[in-house]
Amino acid sequence: MVAWEVSRSCNLSCAHCRAASGKGPYPGELSTEECFKVIDEIVSFARPVIILTGGEPLLRKDIFEIAEYGKSKDLIMVMASNGTLLSAENVAKIIKSGIKRISVSLDGPDAAAHDNLRQVAGAFNAAVEGIKEAKKSGLQFQINSTITKRNVARITEMMNLSVELGARAHHIFLLVPTGRAKDMLGDELSGQEYEDTLKFLTRKIKKSAIEIKVTCGPHFNRLLLQQDPQLGASLRGRGCMAGVSFCFISHLGDLQPCGYLEIKCGNARKEGFKKSWLASEVFNNLRDFSKYVGKCGICEFRTICAGCRARAYAISKNYLTEEPYCVYVPKAKD
Repeated sequence: MVAWEVSRSCNLSCAHCRAASGKGPYPGELSTEECFKVIDEIVSFARPVIILTGGEPLLRKDIFEIAEYGKSKDLIMVMASNGTLLSAENVAKIIKSGIKRISVSLDGPDAAAHDNLRQVAGAFNAAVEGIKEAKKSGLQFQINSTITKRNVARITEMMNLSVELGARAHHIFLLVPTGRAKDMLGDELSGQEYEDTLKFLTRKIKKSAIEIKVTCGPHFNRLLLQQDPQLGASLRGRGCMAGVSFCFISHLGDLQPCGYLEIKCGNARKEGFKKSWLASEVFNNLRDFSKYVGKCGICEFRTICAGCRARAYAISKNYLTEEPYCVYVPKAKD
């Protein structure tokens, strides 16, 4: 997957925003033609899912041209939106452009909880109305929720709302202290709270009427395997995909392992996407478990977990060290 920040501009001011996005404008964003060139280079050697994100991607005037171009190259194009601009007109354009699914962020089951984090009154109601437009038009959508101390007790309510609204999936994100979220250290779950929350989600995943996926909580895979070996045996890949099966492109064309791991690994304008993806020292280090240090380097679950590299870097400035919010103690080797 490639998450592409096509614009950093946003109409909200979310407390947990990894990009600390604002109204903008932000100079230096890739032009339409440059975006087409990036897509051409990507399809020359890979066929990833492209996530058009931001900021708020619907604020970019040529967003549907970019989506249509990606679709013409046989790429699966999806969009991550805050939902407030999902008018009937925009939903129709999204469908026409070939976008297969959208994600809409809801960080609480009601306006009080959601708007508190989004820091704009009316954000929840606008997002829900946008979701209803998508549902009415047959556009697939999923709900994304970022979990903090503010809303962790209301996860079940958020899951129920996702089902009620008709979402295909509910993706749970665990807060990473980057961007504006650096000021939310007091709102982060502790290591034990993460563990308890992820254990709770392993039970919910079996009973949910829709898909539940955990993001930025890679030790969820460990817990799945520990609690249900049969379910855990079906796991593919690893919890932290940064730089391995996931890449982020910034509005300036910079490549990063993910949006939360703010290390430049080349630039689509300068080095080009393919060279950056294949030759970056950071990417190649992330793909080599022998480079990992601390308990992640010796953990028997490292191949299905890998620890959150962004969280490690945010806390210690070493993206290869152990996940700082994991309470598991690896078993001693014989």
